[in-house]
Amino acid sequence: MSGPFDIVERLDALLEPQGLMRRGVVRFQPGEAAPAFDEGRNAEAVVLVGIAGGAMWPVFSAWRERQVDRGGSDPLDRWSEVVLDPIAAELGARAFYPSRAPYQPFQFWAMQAEGLRASPLGLLIHPAFGLWHSFRGALAFAEWHHGDVGPSGSRSDVRHPCDDCAEKPCLSACPVGAVTPDRFDVTGCRTHLASIDGQSGCADGGCLARDACPIGVAYRYPPAQVRFHMQALSLPGH
Repeated sequence: MSGPFDIVERLDALLEPQGLMRRGVVRFQPGEAAPAFDEGRNAEAVVLVGIAGGAMWPVFSAWRERQVDRGGSDPLDRWSEVVLDPIAAELGARAFYPSRAPYQPFQFWAMQAEGLRASPLGLLIHPAFGLWHSFRGALAFAEWHHGDVGPSGSRSDVRHPCDDCAEKPCLSACPVGAVTPDRFDVTGCRTHLASIDGQSGCADGGCLARDACPIGVAYRYPPAQVRFHMQALSLPGH
């Protein structure tokens, strides 16, 4: 197990070859709703682990090609667990995942850790990464002595990119009007993706509303990654 002063560097060294990155940290005060670390103890902090851009795509794709079942019905979730479970074990942490029980408030953690807020598409928008990022898991630690180690730190003063976007092109780019200032019409989006026009349009080339966002264009996912996520969105329950 890593010592108290090298655990952050060790975590970065383990994540980088996988195309993953350390994001923000949430530190819990006594009495706050912290996740259980083990029987009788709650976690003192969780470090969010995620992706930005396409760094993880070659690693994930190579892993998926080696699987007889192509990674099953949720290959990205499965890959995330395959990668992060041993990292958690090495660092003496407990891994949590957005799609595996016990379910945790990942969206709320992300807003706490990095000051993020939702975009009109419902996705949390990052001031640098835009809409081209996600959280693959979180590592919970029984003790934490390393401060706010994420790229944005634990903060609530991050300027919401949408507040400075006068034209808001995401609101007019969707061909079926699924994106509005008040809500994202998931059903309307999926219905379009299942249509002939949707299959040859957004399903193959990516969400037009997401593409229209001017924030984080340098982190736009590569075409194969875009198609993967659009196919997942079109499936019920995703």
